[in-house]
Amino acid sequence: MWLHPAELTTHLRNEQLSAIARDDDTIITAAIDGAIAEAKGYLAAFDTEQIFSTSGAQRHQLLLIFIKDIAVYHFINLCNVGTQYEIRKLRYERAVDWLKDVQKGMARPDLPVKQDPQGNLTPVKYGSNPKRTQHF
Repeated sequence: MWLHPAELTTHLRNEQLSAIARDDDTIITAAIDGAIAEAKGYLAAFDTEQIFSTSGAQRHQLLLIFIKDIAVYHFINLCNVGTQYEIRKLRYERAVDWLKDVQKGMARPDLPVKQDPQGNLTPVKYGSNPKRTQHF
């Protein structure tokens, strides 16, 4: 597991985690899994299998913080007992904005880039608008 429920104590107090989850770790795990799945959607240009197979200090620390923010936001939607919802919402939005910047190439985290089957790096995205025809 890339992120353990006990690691969320950097973002929520233990008593808040216990009050919301009622000693059911599956709720916390579901929020973490949802956060990771959401992040993977934005990190399609990167090798997400390699990124999320790391553990401990080898994890990308900024990504870890943002995954925690997203997981906590999803988790407190069940019941925001003793939490400041507006702060959590702002942190969630900040995390998603960063992921969108990474997706657009405006932010470049130190993450492994996805490779094609031949082992070539595929960091470049290209495309164009649909062809337009002018009628006079």
